[in-house]
Amino acid sequence: MASVTDAELKEMTQEERVKALGMTTEQLTGKSLYIEFDPDAEERFTYPWAPDVDFNKRTELDCDGLTTTEVNAKVRDLMNEGYGTVVLQNPRGMHSLGVGILNKLNLIIEGSTGYFAVGLIDGPNVRINGRVGWSCGENMMSGTVMIEKNAGSTFGAAMRGGDLVCRGSVGSRTGIDQKGGTIIVGGDTGALSGFMMQRGRMVVCGNAGKNLGDSMYDGTIYVGGEIKSLGVDAVTAELTDLDKAWLTRKLKQYGMMPDKGVDHFTKVVAGKMLWNYDNLEPNEKKLIL
Repeated sequence: MASVTDAELKEMTQEERVKALGMTTEQLTGKSLYIEFDPDAEERFTYPWAPDVDFNKRTELDCDGLTTTEVNAKVRDLMNEGYGTVVLQNPRGMHSLGVGILNKLNLIIEGSTGYFAVGLIDGPNVRINGRVGWSCGENMMSGTVMIEKNAGSTFGAAMRGGDLVCRGSVGSRTGIDQKGGTIIVGGDTGALSGFMMQRGRMVVCGNAGKNLGDSMYDGTIYVGGEIKSLGVDAVTAELTDLDKAWLTRKLKQYGMMPDKGVDHFTKVVAGKMLWNYDNLEPNEKKLIL
């Protein structure tokens, strides 16, 4: 594209200026995502190089004195040896434990972890008998993760599938940019939870901080306690019988069903006022000063 001077830009119409700066005029009106798959197509759900493991074949790994890289490498070696249940002892708050596991596995972490625990996983079932730091389960694709205590901020950021469960409370920005899957919090969540949420469901059994669901595009948030405030374009909706049935099934699955049931939950969805973007919203923004 030939360079354009400021003087030339000032003489152009808005439409001409947009094209000259390499922007698009496409209007993103209410687009949504449709996922189609064949449940019988096994090759779509497993990796061809994934080792075949036996859940009854169990071993323990002491993390004391090892680096995160060494621990994660040893876990992969154990999977290649057919171990389907691996117990990590003495994690001592290590960061990035269990990231990138793209295979079925029972992973048990006996203790607390640091930042980015079990992110980018696709398939394993994980139980962490302790606390976790920021960004646990980030970009998680499938599987289950159960945290027995509390979790830090950005819990389940950009997750795409699976169940991410924390029995305790979590920090702010839970489920930011969530693209699928289910996040369940037994306690409270902090501010800006569900920010820019695109798909999936979030269940908070306790209270939610301010600006819940800010700028959410789609998805559903259920809150059992008080909501400090709703974010931009987040609105409450009717809690239907289908919602109640799903909440009951999901919370019973993890032993987190409230004594008073689920009728008291508040349902929050996107108001969809932000679905119709300005004609000038760039598909690939180029900053020209």
